[in-house]
Amino acid sequence: MSRIGLNTPLTALALAAGLLLASARPAYAGAQMYEPMSASVRAKLSKAVADTPVRQAAFADTPEVRAWLDEMSRRLERRMPDEATRRDFLNTVHYESIRAGLDPELVLGLIEVESGFRKYAVSSATAMGYMQIMPFWVNVIGAPDHNLFHLRTNLRYGTTILRHYLDIERGNLFRALGRYNGSLGKPEYPNAVLAAWRNRWSYAVPPGNRPRQARVGTSAHDG
Repeated sequence: MSRIGLNTPLTALALAAGLLLASARPAYAGAQMYEPMSASVRAKLSKAVADTPVRQAAFADTPEVRAWLDEMSRRLERRMPDEATRRDFLNTVHYESIRAGLDPELVLGLIEVESGFRKYAVSSATAMGYMQIMPFWVNVIGAPDHNLFHLRTNLRYGTTILRHYLDIERGNLFRALGRYNGSLGKPEYPNAVLAAWRNRWSYAVPPGNRPRQARVGTSAHDG
């Protein structure tokens, strides 16, 4: 994880820049809400975000994942023109998603809706970075030196939080997405993420290289 603290001048400047861009944020960007959790759940989540990240995508040496990275890089080029930045981002998305048992393409759809792939995006509710993480999570499950604008830190938190909500909702992705956005019970955000996933990021990968799948569900009340 990054060792840059939230009080460093660099982060302060990035936060200010993100706030200036807040008015241009995606329409459905919201904010996770704090919910009381047991000590065991908190410890599990804390361990998940504290583990040392791997700088290489899971299955990176397989032809299937190399093809996935090439195709996603092509799709993302307009939004993220620098190839090195784009490749680093996609490797991290792939690794952190697989690690959390999520579909990397779903995570790309969520990032599109939450931040528009802007690293320093800040919402009006102060959610930060690619996956729009609320700062309270650092106090609840993280450490003071965790920088939510750092690529791997942000994706580690985001995928861990979404996995947590999926577990709470017993695999119902529609409701888990509502919790992630702080809009549980409303269809707009889950529908936007699912549409982005299916229409722009869906890609055929052999079943053996895919994570366990969440159940999408059909409505906010689908149990």
